[in-house]
Amino acid sequence: MTGKNSPNVVVLDYGSGNVHSAVKALEAAGATVELTGSRARAMEADGLVVPGVGAFSAVMDQLNKNRSAEIIDRRLAGGRKVLGICVGMQVLFEHGVERGIETEGLGEWPGAVTELDSPVLPHMGWNTVDAPKESVLFAGLRDERFYFLHSYAAQQWTLEATHPFPEPRVTWSEHGTRFIAAVENGPLSATQFHPEKSGEAGIRLLRNWIGTLPND
Repeated sequence: MTGKNSPNVVVLDYGSGNVHSAVKALEAAGATVELTGSRARAMEADGLVVPGVGAFSAVMDQLNKNRSAEIIDRRLAGGRKVLGICVGMQVLFEHGVERGIETEGLGEWPGAVTELDSPVLPHMGWNTVDAPKESVLFAGLRDERFYFLHSYAAQQWTLEATHPFPEPRVTWSEHGTRFIAAVENGPLSATQFHPEKSGEAGIRLLRNWIGTLPND
């Protein structure tokens, strides 16, 4: 359901695939959604969603090529909400290491994205998460499962709270080893799983995020 009073969300179109399912899920969650690479529209929106599929290096190449990395940085500097999904979450860290190749990320959070230590990769399918009780994203979703599709993830969290933002809320999951499944850090949130592929639980999570938007 959408309407004139619905928060406006831009899904950033920078060349990543599989973006239309994210648009549909956000609309189902109650947002007015626009898929665009427009710098102006991305800056003006109440919320910005950064999707991502494929390799860390390929996503970073596209973000840098289209100067989309600047959009993300400028929004966050102004305290405006951003949500990263899957590789759109991974690139928020300092580095990604895939098949021995290290790629510089956006550096919003310290740490590296590395291969999961599991006999079965990719991690594909439904899994539970361990969210902190203060989580806004996972409010009412404590026992739900979410859909993952990845072989790499951030597996450590070292960022401490900095004024004026509250303590980062980090959600974990496990596939062979423990990894970060979601982060809520001031205006910046992200999920390693795909809420747009996670059925009603994913829609409710997106609705929780949309509920934090200013609705200018």
